[in-house]
Parts: sequence; structure tokens; C-alpha cells
Amino acid sequence: MKILLLEDDFTLSKEIAVFFASKEFECVPYYDGALLLRKYFPYDYDLIILDINVPGTNGIEVCKKIREADKKTPIIMLTAFSEIEDKLASFDSGADDYLVKPFHFEELFARISSLLRRKEIPQQAEDKIVIQNLEIAESEMKVFRAGEEIKLTPKEFKLILILAQAKGKVLSKQFIAEKLWDYHIETNQNTIEVYINFLRKKIDKDHETKLIRTKIGYGYYLSDQE
Repeated sequence: MKILLLEDDFTLSKEIAVFFASKEFECVPYYDGALLLRKYFPYDYDLIILDINVPGTNGIEVCKKIREADKKTPIIMLTAFSEIEDKLASFDSGADDYLVKPFHFEELFARISSLLRRKEIPQQAEDKIVIQNLEIAESEMKVFRAGEEIKLTPKEFKLILILAQAKGKVLSKQFIAEKLWDYHIETNQNTIEVYINFLRKKIDKDHETKLIRTKIGYGYYLSDQE
């Protein structure tokens, strides 16, 4: 297993590498975001860990650049901050998970294991899901409404896909959070409301028929019927 690590704290970077070695993982460290981007080649790694605040190019921008070429390799962001804005920026850049410093190495390993298990599960999803005039092409990671493509961030796309695959079933915030991040923490549930609002503005705002619906006290569902 080969992991790419962007971390400018030399001591922490070395400790993480030693820990991974104990788990029989190879860790390739970088200390500068711009240097990493010059050396990076898509699909060279099984998982990527990016510190946000690093020299050169910060982790958020590095994540965006990697996602332009590689949409599937799991990415975990590391940061000393725990503000909701930092979490949203991480997920909007294409990250799959977010870990606040200081953290226990075993927690990092648990997050990594969860993401790698998900990566290994064969995806047997429908190629296209159609709900009224909304089309979701999963293999292409594209969404269309009334024939016009809607630009979504990776997390927004995953959220609309989760709702669409439920086929009208009401999904709780906890269920959605666990599907989006593979584990449950309270802040992720609260963040679901933010992402639902993002989706409504992009998908429903300019259309008479609203597709993203709320069942008060229960959760959210996708349907063209009340």
C-alpha cells in the first residue's frame, strides 16, 4: 500500500511515516505543495494525505489540482483548525475526509482503512438515473437538469447520488453523513443541512418543480411528487 503525504512539519511527517511502516504501508513524504504537484502523477498512490497549511501551494489547492486528473484516489485533509469553513473548503476541493490536529495515529489509520475498504467495493450502480428532468450520469460524474449541465463539487455530486439511489425513500441526516464520510460525528450531521441548501440552489432554484424535499423531523428525499 502506497500513501502520499504532504506535511511540512518534519517531525510529524517522520513519525507518520514510521507509523505507516509498522503497518507495512509505504509513505512518500512531501513538504511543499508546489513541489508535490510537479512530481505527482495520477493513480501512483492508494491514498493521499494533505496538510492544508504548507509552503508553496496549500493543501486545498493541491487537492483541487489532483482531483482534476484523479477523481477516485481517496484524499484525507489535515489541519490545525476545526472551523466549519475549513471543513467545507476541504470537501468542496474534493477531499473524502478531514482530520484535525492533534490526532492519534490509530484514528488516522482507522479513517484510512475505512476509505480503502470503500475503494475496494465494486461499484455496480446504474449508469444513468432519471427523475423528472433531472439526469445523473454516475460513470461520468455529471448532472443535468432540463438538458443543462449543473456543475457540482465532488461532495455535492455524492450527496445527490445518495438521494437519487434511495428512490424516494426518506434518508436521515445520520444516514447521509455516514454515507458521505463513512463514519458518524455530530458536526457532519449539521453540515448536511448546508450541502442540501447548496444542492437546492443549483438544482431546484430555477425550476418550478422542486426535487429535493424535506420530511420534517425525519430527513431528506428526492422526488418529483409531494
